[in-house]
Amino acid sequence: MSSHVARENVLGRRRLLQAAGVALAAGPLAKLTAQAAPAKASPWQIGCYTRPWDQQDCEAALDGIAAAGYKHAALMTAKGGKGPFVIHAGTNVEDAAAVGERARKRGLTILNVYAGEPPVAAGEEAGAAGLKRMIDNTAACGCGGLMLGGIGKAELVDAYCRVVAQCCDYAAAKKVSLSVKPHGGQNATGPQLRRMIEKVNHTNFRLWYDPGNVYYYSAGKLDPVEDVKSVAGLIVGMSVKDFQAPKNVNVTPGSGLVRWKELFAALKAGGFAGGPLVVECTARGAGVDVTAEARKARLFLEEITAG
Repeated sequence: MSSHVARENVLGRRRLLQAAGVALAAGPLAKLTAQAAPAKASPWQIGCYTRPWDQQDCEAALDGIAAAGYKHAALMTAKGGKGPFVIHAGTNVEDAAAVGERARKRGLTILNVYAGEPPVAAGEEAGAAGLKRMIDNTAACGCGGLMLGGIGKAELVDAYCRVVAQCCDYAAAKKVSLSVKPHGGQNATGPQLRRMIEKVNHTNFRLWYDPGNVYYYSAGKLDPVEDVKSVAGLIVGMSVKDFQAPKNVNVTPGSGLVRWKELFAALKAGGFAGGPLVVECTARGAGVDVTAEARKARLFLEEITAG
């Protein structure tokens, strides 16, 4: 073999070894880089209300929410207080702040509060004073959203809307957004809710959708997939609630009549493509592990919003 050929063979083997070394080095590096790449953050904040545990006190409810794997909680009903709600107009600010601290100790942020309704029937002045106390307590517990349930009596709708309108700037100054949900009475459907929001006429008053309630208050006749189209552009959050005939909302989301895939498509088409999704109800009753049902609901939401 000539010296020229021998030299070419040596150089060829050297290049091959160098290439192999680069490949070996790059393999683990590429793997580490892929592992280090952060997952795309979800635009949704998935949480759970205290309501599924409302046969127990607030402490047990917060424990259950954390045990079910949530990072976000929302306050609604529970036992052990001065009324059915964890926070309400009669709660003092110090107690509201203590609830927020208990949530934080469990690694939970509070996404939303339902504190009952302002006493509009007692007059607009009393109604506004009550709503402002509810706003104060929502802010005190570290939450930026207060949900209202609307009004049942037609003759009080105008007064109710004036009370809410009076308090919108007050709430904004406290960094609390106000919303109303479908809850029967004069705000059971999308068109009714749109009229109420337009009557209040303030950017700090929007809609907290609830598909289970749309079914419930229409006795299963109004499909929320169709109803939600009437409130496009107004939704800032959703109570995740399912429904089973004839009148049952104590249903774990994904196991009832709500067509969730189609509902989310309609929500996104209407401009709600990210924000709070808060489980309000699950299956409950004798022999039911509410925490396990809440975990199922979380996993269901994570799956359906991942696409």
